[in-house]
Amino acid sequence: MAVENGKKVAPEAEHPHKAFGLAAHDTSGHLSPFAFSRRNTGENDVAIKILYCGICHSDLHCMKNEWHNAIYPIVPGHEIVGEITEIGSQVSKFKIGDKVGVGCMINSCQSCPACKTGFENYCGGMIPTYNSIDNDGTLAYGGYSDSVTVDQNFVIRLPENLPLEKGAPLLCAGITVYSPMKYHGLNEKGKHLGVVGLGGLGHVAVKFGKAFGMKVTVISRSEGKKQEAVEKLGADGFLVSSNPDEMKSAMFTMDGIINTVSASHSVAPLLALLKPNGKMIMVGAPDKPLEVPAFSLIFGGKMLAGSCIGGIKDTQEMIDFAGEHNITADIELIGADYVNEAMERLARADVRYRFVIDIANTLKHETKDLNLRGY
Repeated sequence: MAVENGKKVAPEAEHPHKAFGLAAHDTSGHLSPFAFSRRNTGENDVAIKILYCGICHSDLHCMKNEWHNAIYPIVPGHEIVGEITEIGSQVSKFKIGDKVGVGCMINSCQSCPACKTGFENYCGGMIPTYNSIDNDGTLAYGGYSDSVTVDQNFVIRLPENLPLEKGAPLLCAGITVYSPMKYHGLNEKGKHLGVVGLGGLGHVAVKFGKAFGMKVTVISRSEGKKQEAVEKLGADGFLVSSNPDEMKSAMFTMDGIINTVSASHSVAPLLALLKPNGKMIMVGAPDKPLEVPAFSLIFGGKMLAGSCIGGIKDTQEMIDFAGEHNITADIELIGADYVNEAMERLARADVRYRFVIDIANTLKHETKDLNLRGY
């Protein structure tokens, strides 16, 4: 809540344009109807009518304050797709009616070395799409809402052939795996890629790996997803990480690994799968520190690295590549009244592989019209 002349200003009065969404107000993480406001469209801004918004597991972490940085009320959502309804006087990249997306960030300093080299995601002044303080000092609200206003430099043009609802998760999950694959050479035809975990990130990593012409092996704790990984997603192989014989037979066979797992797990057996000078890139974020035996890196000259989403130029490149190769996320489209139940299922990993909210057709503009399940 902003402060003006020493007095608190209600969210719906902070800005000129009324907006409506779903917000979490405490660590229960339950979402309820929330009236707030969006700023006027500045000279470099575009105003967007939100059509769909994907649900990311990080939304759940933030809503429940599991990362200890929550700023309530939280309107989550950083997998936003919609249609431009207004543009500022200096906007040259877009026009009214364009279908566009907004991912995990809405601004940065745009002047530091990271920003100047296309890595706004690593800017010290990067402003996440929600649960952050915007440049005007007000709380940034995300895509579980009917509209958003964003600087044109942080808006992504969507390919015409990309289904909007299935493209939305790519703005987070897609760039999260695409960027490290690009910068660590895990996009070269004929190389062998391991993908640890077959969830929202992992299933997209498999699709990009195959589009790059790589041999892709999924690594999972059980055989439960083997058929889906191989027959539906096109993986070339499947390893059960809890099976010592399978893991031993695959030692020293992989050029690189994208590790999408957010739960605590042992990384040494995974590093053993790498060829000499192989790399494992962490894109999942376990809440407890990893134990990494030094010898698992030293013997074989192996590398362990991390990656966090990607810059705007790379995000546009990723979404264009997805359009060219018909890469989309596998989703379950839900109504706004189902979000709390969806969050419960997400916590149980009961989704194949991403929930997407049909904002335009199901988010009502009056609280009385929105009967959220659980309320």
